[in-house]
Amino acid sequence: MTPDIRFLRVFGDPNGDHGNVLGVVRDGRAFPGEESRQALARQLRLSETVFIDDAQRGVVDIYTPGTRLPFAGYPLVGVAWLLGLERLELPVGSIPVRRADGFTWIRARADWVPPRTLREYGSVQEVDALAVPEPGEWVYAWAWQDVAAGRIRARGFPGRGDGIDEDEATGAAALLLADRLGRAVTVTQGSGSQIMAAPGPDGTTDIGGRVCVMENPAC
Repeated sequence: MTPDIRFLRVFGDPNGDHGNVLGVVRDGRAFPGEESRQALARQLRLSETVFIDDAQRGVVDIYTPGTRLPFAGYPLVGVAWLLGLERLELPVGSIPVRRADGFTWIRARADWVPPRTLREYGSVQEVDALAVPEPGEWVYAWAWQDVAAGRIRARGFPGRGDGIDEDEATGAAALLLADRLGRAVTVTQGSGSQIMAAPGPDGTTDIGGRVCVMENPAC
């Protein structure tokens, strides 16, 4: 049986370009165990693949090509847009969802994010010139484009050795950065993906962006 997989582009720019491609398995029952889910994620070779276990309650499960994740940013923004729910449920906790002005937002806590090294550079040019580092640590390289406007240039290097040498758009790392800076930021990552992040109430952080279905010609 061919699995029902929807491919989304998450964190695109205003023209519908760029963004990170996400695979969403609409019926997680088709892959009942971690081994089969990991095998499919490895086969798809996307940054992340999401399995929907309960579409009514928003229970989802996230995998990279090499590991299961307790939390991730761009997969949750994408599946929140697809399901149209007000909340998602993960092992780390309940994730509120909101929508405004064409953006889908989720609210989460920085301590839910797997370890990332946030490395600041002095200029956008330095970030753009970086070579992919050797595997070992997850590095989020960033520099200010415009401090007053909160605009940031970033690149993400997962360092897992699983075939994803550079991540096109990384919501969890943008969340960590906004939490550390204590202010709202607009991040341009990868080839031109755009991520919004801003501190929320009670120590939370909101991350949001545009989502579209890849079958849509405008996506």
